[in-house]
Amino acid sequence: MDTTPNSLEDAANLVKVPQPTIERLSAYLQCVRGMRADGVPTASSTEIAQRTGINAAQFRKDLSYFGEFGTPGLGYDVADLEAHLSRIMGLDARHDVLLVGAGNLGSALLSYPGFPERGFHIVAAFDSEPQRVGQVLNGCTIYHIDDLAKVNSALNAQVGVIAVPRVAAQETVDKLVAAGVQAILNFAPVTILVRPGIVVRNVDLTSQLEVLSYYLSAQ
Repeated sequence: MDTTPNSLEDAANLVKVPQPTIERLSAYLQCVRGMRADGVPTASSTEIAQRTGINAAQFRKDLSYFGEFGTPGLGYDVADLEAHLSRIMGLDARHDVLLVGAGNLGSALLSYPGFPERGFHIVAAFDSEPQRVGQVLNGCTIYHIDDLAKVNSALNAQVGVIAVPRVAAQETVDKLVAAGVQAILNFAPVTILVRPGIVVRNVDLTSQLEVLSYYLSAQ
């Protein structure tokens, strides 16, 4: 019998899921997607560990928060495991996304095909530059940032992506939250403050390059 909860929220209601476990779920999902693409029908926890670099015991413990998976002696059906992980992470549903900042980075994000392939659809973009407002990029209309709340009252998107300069990041976040956004991906190189209940993930590309520089210099 499938005892997998219907969503990550359902699972969290049953038991407190550690943050590192939630972050590793994405690595497991990418792994099994790759296995499916390679034509692998079944896999053991050891094989998954070899591909992810996360030990097999940790993999089994992480999955145990969400139900029983796999068959002893046979391993995991890769297609079923992908479906379970997608459902646990809420990826079996469409997520509408608001993008704020339609400059070079924002334009690149609008054109990235990986978002819609995974169920994330940028349904509106916003900017403060008059020359960008009114343009349509990759089928997405760019509105003025002051119209964010009005536009989202019709769209009801709950995910926001920030691709603005650091000085505008906090104000942008405040506007997204006021418009009903509950989860934010922040590309601005600055720490932003939000009230409890709002989820923020930071992607600082410059910081990651600096870390790479350290490893190069240390060789």
